Amino acid sequence: MEKPAATDAPILDLIRRRWSPRAFDPAPVPRETLRSLFEAARWAPSSNNGQPWRYIVSDTEESRARIAPILLGRNPLWAPEAPVLICIAAQTTFDDGKPNRHAWYDTGQATSLLIVQATSMGLFAHQMAGFDTAKARELFALPENVEPIAMMAIGGPGDASTLPDPLRERESSPRSRRPQEMSVFGGKWGDPWPAPA
Repeated sequence: MEKPAATDAPILDLIRRRWSPRAFDPAPVPRETLRSLFEAARWAPSSNNGQPWRYIVSDTEESRARIAPILLGRNPLWAPEAPVLICIAAQTTFDDGKPNRHAWYDTGQATSLLIVQATSMGLFAHQMAGFDTAKARELFALPENVEPIAMMAIGGPGDASTLPDPLRERESSPRSRRPQEMSVFGGKWGDPWPAPA
């Protein structure tokens, strides 16, 4: 289950080791361990300290079974086997009711810290965009000012051989990213950074 990234510059080992498997050990994740993950998220930076992230946790067999019908694409083939499923949501207003246009950004920051904490504890996380947001809103009884963003599976490493064929192949394929030059610019869009010598 180790697939460290082949980086072009030195980075933290925890970031190199983080990846999103689909094979999870079904063994429960202790709630004290989950509390550490959410504590890491709790200390993320946020606009005006609004802390818009919300996590709806399903860590029992019964609660996970309720989630399976809202998953889309190939996610139902593997995600229900994970011991923890979480709906990641963002409160789109500050507590005073004013719009928080940074809510999704801040929720992403918090979730990244949660995932780094999970990696440090020998756990893996896989976030999913493939889910029915309308059904999620109903299932989790989300208020009008809370938007479901993603689903996430968390657990220990599992046996990739238990996955169906197309997923098993992806599990063992090398990780890749576009080069920095495609995402990092100098001064304005498209200008190289650092500038050529």
